Amino acid sequence: MALDRVVIVGASLAGTKAAQAARAAGYTGRLTLVGDEIHLPYDRPPLSKEFISAAEPVDVPFFDGAHHLAEDLELELLLGERASGLDAASQRISVGSASVAYDALLVATGSSPRRIAGSEALAGVETLRTLDDAHRIGEGLREGLRTVVVGGGFIGSEVASAARRHGHAVTIVEAAPIPLVRAVGSTAGEWLSRLHGRNGTHLICGAPVAALTGDEKVEAVRLADGRELPAELVVVGIGADPATGWLDGSDLTLDNGVVCDATLSAGMNVWAAGDVARWWSEDFGRSLRIEHWTNAAEQGMLAMRNLLAPESAQVYRHIPYFWSDWYGSRIQLVGLPVGEPTVVTGDPDTDTFVALYREDDRIVGALALNKRSDIMKYRALIAKHGTWDDGLALAEQRNRRSSAV
Repeated sequence: MALDRVVIVGASLAGTKAAQAARAAGYTGRLTLVGDEIHLPYDRPPLSKEFISAAEPVDVPFFDGAHHLAEDLELELLLGERASGLDAASQRISVGSASVAYDALLVATGSSPRRIAGSEALAGVETLRTLDDAHRIGEGLREGLRTVVVGGGFIGSEVASAARRHGHAVTIVEAAPIPLVRAVGSTAGEWLSRLHGRNGTHLICGAPVAALTGDEKVEAVRLADGRELPAELVVVGIGADPATGWLDGSDLTLDNGVVCDATLSAGMNVWAAGDVARWWSEDFGRSLRIEHWTNAAEQGMLAMRNLLAPESAQVYRHIPYFWSDWYGSRIQLVGLPVGEPTVVTGDPDTDTFVALYREDDRIVGALALNKRSDIMKYRALIAKHGTWDDGLALAEQRNRRSSAV
């Protein structure tokens, strides 16, 4: 089938990479990129790091070539326009007040941060997902506003780290007894949470939020046990959901994301990439949805190549990789954090360690704190379906090398 028009919905990393991949693959048809923000495509990871932690406002982290994207790719760029519906049978999407036809569609709408019910009308309550969010949070931190972070996950921890870099007191409140249980397991969550205390952040666990109080502006965070924490800035980091609401009733299969096969096809001439895509991973033999930068970039490119040549579509092979920066330390995770990890290098009571995750006799994941030179070795081993003994042997090899330096 001739593809006269390809439409990409989502103008962040996955969507931008997909547009670039289309032209790199030689596609000469009409190419449309739809984004709900008015800003040119930009990189999100810096927003929770240097963008909000710098003493002075820094440049917007636009993608290279963003200002000439439409010209360079002969791209129809529809920014500030939210997709609100999909009719897969007639191959049309609703964008604003318009109906846009396509021959093939790539969905890359990412995820939406969860919010605290009833807080929408309170000034000073923020999530951190967009450039505008980061501008407001950065300004609040530079002003020294009393800050409470709700959620002890990676985003919340990076915001707390930024507050401490500005020299301000900050409190994290976490509903679970241990932070990051779903992300790294309870054991590693406890290890990483110690970074907060070592860097002067007050961490309160097992403390669900009952309400945010204030008239027009937030004044305090009230916990379920009755405690109230004064706050002028509340940053909510309690997770995100795939942005699939606009696809309700579209006949696509939705299950915590757009359900795809191993080639990222959702059927009906629709493909998906990035945070919104749930695909069958042949590397791990299960369905996965990953909210990581590397996954979005790689999926965007492969999904587009497969969309353009479905008869020769390639399976998406990917070993997840994620990083987070807290208080000058680098946390890196590869693979899947299945079960509880085993420390193979360093000591969790210090600021350097590597821990491995196993499933049956296979190494499936690795978590590192300040061991940048090691982590990609484990990622390569996981990609080769290395055994647990292979993982231990690699750890012994890396430890000997470190001792010899």
